[in-house]
Amino acid sequence: MGNLPVVTTSFVGRDSELDSIDRALRDHRLVTLSGSGGVGKSRLALQTAGRVRDRYADGVWWADLSHLDDDQLLTTTVCDGVGLLDHSARRPVAALCEWLSDRRLLLVLDCCERLVDSCRQLVTELLAAAPGLTVLATSRQPLGAEGEHAVEVHPLSAGEDGDEAVRLFHDRAAAVVPGLALDSPGDAAAVAEICRRLEGIPLAVELACAQLRESSAQEITGRLASRLDALSDDTLWPRRHRALRTTIGWSHELCAPLERLLWARLSVFRGVITTADAEAVCSGGPLGAEAIAPALESLAGQSVLRRTGDGYRMLDTLREYGAMWLAELAEDALFTDRHARHFAQTAVQAHAGWLGPRQVEWYGRVAATHADLCAALEHLLAEDPERAMEMAGCAGLFWSCCGHLHQARTYLERVLALPLSAGPHRTRALWALGITLTLQGDHEAARRVGKECEEAARLGRDVEGALSAAHSMSFTYLMMGRPQTAHLVSDHALRRHPGDPADAPSQMRCRVIRLFALSALGRLDEAYEEATRLQRLSLRFGEHWARAYADHQLALIHLLQGRPRQAESHARAMLASKHQLHDSLGIALGLDLLAGAIAAQGDGVAAARTSGTGHTYWRIIGHPHRGTPELGAIREQWELRARQAAGDTAYERAYRRASADDAERGLAHALERQLPS
Repeated sequence: MGNLPVVTTSFVGRDSELDSIDRALRDHRLVTLSGSGGVGKSRLALQTAGRVRDRYADGVWWADLSHLDDDQLLTTTVCDGVGLLDHSARRPVAALCEWLSDRRLLLVLDCCERLVDSCRQLVTELLAAAPGLTVLATSRQPLGAEGEHAVEVHPLSAGEDGDEAVRLFHDRAAAVVPGLALDSPGDAAAVAEICRRLEGIPLAVELACAQLRESSAQEITGRLASRLDALSDDTLWPRRHRALRTTIGWSHELCAPLERLLWARLSVFRGVITTADAEAVCSGGPLGAEAIAPALESLAGQSVLRRTGDGYRMLDTLREYGAMWLAELAEDALFTDRHARHFAQTAVQAHAGWLGPRQVEWYGRVAATHADLCAALEHLLAEDPERAMEMAGCAGLFWSCCGHLHQARTYLERVLALPLSAGPHRTRALWALGITLTLQGDHEAARRVGKECEEAARLGRDVEGALSAAHSMSFTYLMMGRPQTAHLVSDHALRRHPGDPADAPSQMRCRVIRLFALSALGRLDEAYEEATRLQRLSLRFGEHWARAYADHQLALIHLLQGRPRQAESHARAMLASKHQLHDSLGIALGLDLLAGAIAAQGDGVAAARTSGTGHTYWRIIGHPHRGTPELGAIREQWELRARQAAGDTAYERAYRRASADDAERGLAHALERQLPS
């Protein structure tokens, strides 16, 4: 179990360091790898984590903190790292402490240097709450926590053929220029000299290797020697940083002018950089949009960017250098603002495209750009609060599905606390906050916000706002165990605003609530008709969110009316859609239904496994009620049937094994089960 990053380059050397860190992790619960930028702390941590993962029953989990400039998102970023998408109203640190309390795992916190004090405080709380937790941190300085064991990471050994830095150079050179021979005496001496002058700093060695496309090793040696010798003022260039800063600066100079400009402008990004995003944010002046794609590839070829499956990433040290040049160009304010407005527009487009065939794509886009969306919101809160309110409202429903409820609530409450104008943006933000509060179980606060949303929509004579308010209010009543009121509110809104859902997408959301309310009231025939109508509408628009809930209700109705095979089919369809949407709450609901359908067909062990995986998802989201209230009694009936079919011992064994397994693997296993013939 775990989420370790996948890297495509080999790991070279450091055997003694790996052994030392391995021993330290056996004796200490907090080990920090410290050292200057570019020295290889993250790669060493990753290699260590892979090496010791079998030692931790609950896996090794990685949290990348490199994109954080302040501590507001620290705990939620760590929650994301360990797979916790808490739906409760607790403070994130309390939820994280509870989640980790009975687990035996290794948590890697990468790039703590900007948040040393906050990381120290968080780690101290986590270690106190979770006796089975071990933390491996990387930082340019130790955290200073009690019981911390600091390991200083030194550069690779350099200077003679066969040393680690030389091995790294040869390894990376083979990737840069396949087939290049560096075994002549002159080349071997040049490589050794490069590595010596670069003091074995891995990032510096990789940047130097990238120049082999245009220059020989001996040419690189000569130019590097002259550059380093010219930098004799150690007050300006501290010796421990001189080689790396020189190599970064040299790489910068060797880039074409437009590539240098792009490097600087890309520093405003926090996560994966796609070509389309780079074109939208970074073009302008001499850098035309048509030049972006080839410049990105060129920067990747020079090791300034790292290719990923979705685009490109920039190492934190190189991003800092780019940001320095962006400030020198006096473009930092301009491109920070362009970045923010681009991702604000992304949120607006996602919201506008929610009811359509690109719905799944938009959910994936919002999930993939989470770090950049948060950075954009932070900027806009200070510079353009009205735009921030529009953006937060548009991102709200996506974030509630993707599990980012704490971030959603924080940003929505911040924008709504500002003295901003009334209108559809404010109404939408109130709706998004109401949904968020309901999902966190804060029902009274959700009702108050829902009433405010209802009044704002009435004053604005806003049909979509009125339906959104009804959706928020009826959803809250449904989760409070008041299906009659939920049905009354949603049905009244739908009858009052019967137009096309394309003009008011919240009509689809109200239909979902009305459907759930009908089944909760026992009006199953009406619920069945409502579900089939909702399915037809969903298919017309090509969307998945409402269709998945129609499948959920059809599965429930078939199960309650004694048709478990049909129930199983619909439960699987729901799970497939919710998995595409990254909707952990929907997956948890679907797994409970699937377990009931399997139990009703007499396979108690398979039902136990499915229920155990469902339990894992309910723990991930920290949901206090495991769905709408009326499902509790029904779930108990399914469990009793499964226990009777399997026997208590076999049931408990299968349930515990699935509960301890990785959630994604358990879901895949549940979906693999074939329908009975």
